Amino acid sequence: MKNKGMLLSLLNRKVTEPFVFHDEEFDKLGWALKEKIDTIFGRSLAIREVDSGSDNATEIEMVNLTTPYYDIERFGISFVASPRHADVLAITGAVTHNMEIAVKKTYDAMPTPKFVIAVGDDACDGGIFENTYAVNNGAETVIPVDLKIPGNPPTPKQILNALLGLMSAISPGKQR
Repeated sequence: MKNKGMLLSLLNRKVTEPFVFHDEEFDKLGWALKEKIDTIFGRSLAIREVDSGSDNATEIEMVNLTTPYYDIERFGISFVASPRHADVLAITGAVTHNMEIAVKKTYDAMPTPKFVIAVGDDACDGGIFENTYAVNNGAETVIPVDLKIPGNPPTPKQILNALLGLMSAISPGKQR
């Protein structure tokens, strides 16, 4: 009798419905971004992310971009571990005094052309930590910033849209 109950539970309709993700706006942004990346870099876009003193809210949204839900690698965007392989440096968090040297060294290690984005309110201007004793405020107080993405945190769609804006603003072969 016990086996009959197990067999019926396998054959009965499941409680959950199949989940299909399709966000046409996100996909449209992604494919437009891939086209720009191919034109400018002739290959994929490599991003090196540095947490310079954040609360991890922005990092969670950046990591969300790599999950199967968003899957930005299909658009030719990947996160890399070494700044020597990076095209873009993404700074998250207000730059603390403790991380200032690390941010500068990471920036200096990048090959040219190099682009920097400040992701989140804290990286843009210091956010709630602005003018406090432990921070240098936004990333632009330490290194040159090409793009600011405000929000606490910005959504994955806002991050992708801002990257498209950066790619649209730069021309092929721009040097920094």
